[in-house]
Amino acid sequence: MKQDTDELLATGNWLLAAGNWQAARSSIMKVLQNEEIVIAIITFISGNLNLATLAALKSNLVKTRKEQLESFERLLDIMDELREKCPWDREQTYESLRKLTIEEVYELGDAILRSDLKEIKKELGDVLLHIVFYSKIGSESDSFDIGDVINNLTDKLIYRHPHVFGTTEVVNSREVEENWEALKLKEKGRGKRVLEGVPDSLPALVKANRIQEKARGVGFDWEQKEQVWDKVKEELAEFEHEIRANDQKKMEQELGDLMFSLVNVARLYDIDPESALERTNMKFIRRFNYLEDQTLLKGRSLHSMSLEEMDVHWDEAKRRERAGKLD
Repeated sequence: MKQDTDELLATGNWLLAAGNWQAARSSIMKVLQNEEIVIAIITFISGNLNLATLAALKSNLVKTRKEQLESFERLLDIMDELREKCPWDREQTYESLRKLTIEEVYELGDAILRSDLKEIKKELGDVLLHIVFYSKIGSESDSFDIGDVINNLTDKLIYRHPHVFGTTEVVNSREVEENWEALKLKEKGRGKRVLEGVPDSLPALVKANRIQEKARGVGFDWEQKEQVWDKVKEELAEFEHEIRANDQKKMEQELGDLMFSLVNVARLYDIDPESALERTNMKFIRRFNYLEDQTLLKGRSLHSMSLEEMDVHWDEAKRRERAGKLD
C-alpha cells in the first residue's frame, strides 16, 4: 500500500513539474481525499507558486462527481421554484419554448465555430436549462421527468455501444457508425425506414449531410471516395446544360443535385459542410465590413464606388486577414 501511495505522489510531482496541474491534482487526490490538503501539497511540491498562480489553480480544479451532482440538484431545485413562483416560467409550454431552444442551439453552434470556450460553457448552460425545463413540464402531467430522460439516454448509450459494454468487436469508427444505425433500426422495429430519423425541419444543408450519413450506415456509398468527383462533374455538366436551355425549373433541380453531390464530397473528406459554409460566411462578413469601414473613413458611400475601387480594399482585407490583423 505504501509503495502505491509513494508512486502516486511521485507521479503527481512529475506531472506538476511538467505543468499539468489537473493531472497532478487527480493523482494526489487518489491518496488524500481532501481538496485543501491536495492544494497545500501541490503548493509545497512546486515551491515557487505565487499567490496568483495558486488562485488560478484553485479556481480551475476539476469538480468531484459529488460536487457535479450537487450543482445539478441545485439547478433542479431552482427550476421547481421558478415554475411555481415566476409568472413567465409558469406560463411556458413545449411549444412556447421550442423557438427559444432552437435559438440557444444556434448560439452554441456560433460559439463552437469561434472556439470561444467561455461562451461555449455559457451556451451549454442555456441548452441544459431547456432540457430541465421540458422535463419539469413533463413531470407535471406525469408523462416523464428528468430522471426518465437521463435513464432513457444512458440505456440507449449502453445498448448502442456493444463494443464498450458488450462483446462486439470493431476495428474503426466507421464500424461503430454502421452498428449504431443497425441497432437504431432494430430498436424501432420492422417496417421502419433508414431515413425516418432525419427531422423534416432540419436546414437543407444539414439534412443532406444526415441523409448521406444514414445511407452510408447501411453500406450505400462509394467504394472509393475519389469516385465522387465523377458525380460532381456529371451534375455540373447537367446544370450547365439547363442554363444554356434557359429552363428555370430544371436549372433549380440540377443545382440541387450539384449541391447534394458537393455535400457528399464534404462527407467523404471528413468536412462538415454546414461549418465550412458558415466559416466562409464569417470570412466574407469580416472582409466586407473592412471594405465598408475603409469607404466610410474616406467619406464615401459604397454606392458611389466602382468595383475596381472596392476590389482594392477587398484585397487589402485579404492581406490583413492572412497576417492575422482582421477582426
